Amino acid sequence: MTSRLALLSRYAEAAFWMARYIERAENLARLIDVNETFARDSRGTSSWAALIQLNADGQRFTDRHGVGRTDAENVLHFYLLDTDNPSSIRSTVRMARENARTLRPLISTEMWVQLNVFYNRMLTLTAADITTPKLSRLCTAIKESCQVHTGIVEGTFYRDQGWYFYQIGRCLERADQTSRLLDIKYHTLLPSIDDIGSPLDISQWNTLLRSAAGYHAFRRVHARGLNPNDAAGFLIFDDAFPRSICGCINQIADLMTELKSHYALRAGNGAMERLDEIQAILSTRTIERIVAKGLHEFLDALQTQLIALTSDLGAAFFGHDYVPTPEVATVEA
Repeated sequence: MTSRLALLSRYAEAAFWMARYIERAENLARLIDVNETFARDSRGTSSWAALIQLNADGQRFTDRHGVGRTDAENVLHFYLLDTDNPSSIRSTVRMARENARTLRPLISTEMWVQLNVFYNRMLTLTAADITTPKLSRLCTAIKESCQVHTGIVEGTFYRDQGWYFYQIGRCLERADQTSRLLDIKYHTLLPSIDDIGSPLDISQWNTLLRSAAGYHAFRRVHARGLNPNDAAGFLIFDDAFPRSICGCINQIADLMTELKSHYALRAGNGAMERLDEIQAILSTRTIERIVAKGLHEFLDALQTQLIALTSDLGAAFFGHDYVPTPEVATVEA
C-alpha cells in the first residue's frame, strides 16, 4: 500500500521542523504582543528583559546590543528583524520556508506559495514598522499568516508519515511556548504579594488568556470570574483547550502511538517513555500544589523535559540529537 511506504528521515525531519518554526513564529508574536501590553501598563524595561530571559537569549542579545540595553527598540529589533538571531520571527519564517523547500515534492502548491508570500512580507519590514503604535497590528498580521498556513496544511497535506511528524512538531512547540507565555506572567510580571488578585493582576491574566487565544474558552469553563490559579490551571491542564500543555502532550502521545502502530516502527520507545513520564507528572499534580511549590520551577522543569523529548525524537527518527540531552530536571513530588 502507498500509505505504508517508508518516509525518508530528511522529509520527516523537515516536516517536524517546518511545523515547529511556524508555531514558534506565531507564539513569539503572541509573547511580544502581551509583553507590549504589560510594558505599556506598568513595568517598562523590566518587562522587555523578561522576554529575553524566557527565551534563553541573554548572551546572544548582549553580544548584539550590550549589557542593560533591554529597551523596547532593541528587543523588538532583535525578535522581529534581526536575521543573525536564529530565534527572531524573520529567521523562524525563513527556516520554515527552507524546510518547506526540502518538502517541495510532498506539499501542495498552496502551502509553498503562502510560505513564500509570508517570508517576503517579513523581508519588507523596517524599523518604522515595529514601533509601538504599529506593533499590535503587526503581531496580529503575523499570527494570522501562521494560522493561514495551518489551515492550508489541514486542507492539503496528505495524511502519511510526514503529516504525523508535522503534527508532533506543532504540538511539541505549542506545549513549550504555552509554558513560556504562562511563565512570563507568573514568574517575571507577578505583582507584589499584596497585589495578587488586584485589578492589575486580573487585567494581566485577562490579557494573557487573550494572547493564548484562550479567553473565551476559559470563560466557558469559569463563567463566574477569574482568579490566577484558575487561569494557570486552565493553560496547563484543560485537555479540551488545544493550546493547553496537557492537551498538547496527550496529542503527541496519541500521534506517536498511531505512527508506530500504522507503520510498524520499532524506533521511538525512548520518546514514548519520556511522554509517559511527562503525562504522569501532569496527571498527579493540581494547580494548588504546583503554585505552593513554585509554578516557575515546575514550568522550568517541564521545559527541560520537552527539550529532552526533542532530542529523543531526533535520535530515534532523524539520525541525530539536536542538542545533548540535558540533565533532566525533576519535578518535586
